[in-house]
Amino acid sequence: MRQSLGKEQKTFTLVVKRLDPGTRTFVEKSFQVEADHFTCVLDILIAVKEKQDHTLSMRYSCNMGICGSCGMVINGKPRLACETNVYSLGSETIHVGPMEAHPLLKDLVTDFDEFFANHRSVKPWLVRDDTDEQFRAEKEYHQTHRQVDYFLDFAHCIKCGLCVDACPVSNTNPHFVGPQALAQAYRYNSDSRDQGEEERLDSLDRMDGVWGCEFAGACSEVCPKGVDPALTIQQLKIDIMKRRLTGRVNPDKRAR
Repeated sequence: MRQSLGKEQKTFTLVVKRLDPGTRTFVEKSFQVEADHFTCVLDILIAVKEKQDHTLSMRYSCNMGICGSCGMVINGKPRLACETNVYSLGSETIHVGPMEAHPLLKDLVTDFDEFFANHRSVKPWLVRDDTDEQFRAEKEYHQTHRQVDYFLDFAHCIKCGLCVDACPVSNTNPHFVGPQALAQAYRYNSDSRDQGEEERLDSLDRMDGVWGCEFAGACSEVCPKGVDPALTIQQLKIDIMKRRLTGRVNPDKRAR
């Protein structure tokens, strides 16, 4: 341990899980890195790429926990590398690897094509019966603070994919739409300006939709923004049962 610019430095062992393209098997490569109390995992990965191994590949952008690009498995848990403080892990050895519920491209970089396809499938935008009014509106859609409160917490999703990676169903059933998409379906269903709730509920009333969820809760545990996908999925189940029994979908939504 030594002092640097007034900051206490400590040496950590970074172990990166990588796919060997020759043998198509995973191997682990270790690096010695130094960090202080302000260092995050993304910082040490960038330092390794710059100074020790230029071939190391990872995805990142904002370094502020906003873009969601740097999702990976850190010490056995899906996390954002930019939001994971090295000292907070409580270990001098830091294991990092790619997320496992997304197809691997290289090293810590995974393919999100299927993830975004599932996201688009729930129509994560405002649906209006009058499309001309929707795209040529002459005034704002007015909402009260109470109406905004119904969906605001679920609008904080940054599409990092951590919830999908933590979900045991997503890891075993490739056809499951996933907690991220389901949470966004509920976000728009809860919006007083939206008129697409009936269509979304019908499309998700299937085993690969809401009924595939086993309520493990892992998705909510790893969400860096507190969106709580597990809660939204159970609410979607309730709304689907209400629709089955009454034939209606939240008739009072826009009157809240």
